[in-house]
Amino acid sequence: MILKRLALAATAVLAFATLSPASAQQVLKVGSTPTGVPFTFLDTKSNTIQGIMVDLITEIGKDAGFKVQIEPMQFSTLIASLTSNKIDLISAAMFITPQRKEVIDFSDPVYAYGEGLIVPASDTKNYTKFEDLKGTVVGAQVGTAFVEPLKQSGFFPEVKIYDTIPDILRDVNTKRLQAGFADYPILAYNLKQGMFPEVRLVESFKPSIVGSVGIGVRKSDTELLKKINASLAKLKADGTVDRILAKWGIKASGAS
Repeated sequence: MILKRLALAATAVLAFATLSPASAQQVLKVGSTPTGVPFTFLDTKSNTIQGIMVDLITEIGKDAGFKVQIEPMQFSTLIASLTSNKIDLISAAMFITPQRKEVIDFSDPVYAYGEGLIVPASDTKNYTKFEDLKGTVVGAQVGTAFVEPLKQSGFFPEVKIYDTIPDILRDVNTKRLQAGFADYPILAYNLKQGMFPEVRLVESFKPSIVGSVGIGVRKSDTELLKKINASLAKLKADGTVDRILAKWGIKASGAS
């Protein structure tokens, strides 16, 4: 009888342990970055990560039946943190790319955009493409979809790699860097805050690396991905996604 009770207890424990985070409606750990304003950023007043992707995953969780715990981390560590189970989701300004899809899965697209070009304000040339900057030392953020195309273009003697976008902005602002490439909406938002007065966003530049941002999910979490996509579709249909974008000064026309 005792052995039977122990066996039943062990079975119950095993069944509980194998419940997925989504089915148990647990709190899911969500990786976000502190330097991707307005998609994700550290709000120094509340000491919390805020932004478009935080608002979005919070609303998705409300609809899908889970709560979120935002975990701040560097952009370059997000995918490794997801695959090693340190976090359960990625909600940041991360492009859906074929290379990344080999490692993790993504939700349906949330918002589409391309790279922006920044130069010192004293540089008034109307650059439109990479080739216009041939021979220039440029910068990009580590782990982003812009690094390899810049290197492979053959136009630049050096592509400097930076940890964060504000680092790129600071070096362009002080003319230590001649040109920098990063997510257009993030550059535009930073410059609107007036913190980098000696930096110009080149409006004539036409992006060549256009992609869509999505929620990152482990390949094994197929049911969770289905729930996220279903909730995302609802939030697009009822205008919630557009309202979140508008709250942070992003035009809804870029949504996909």
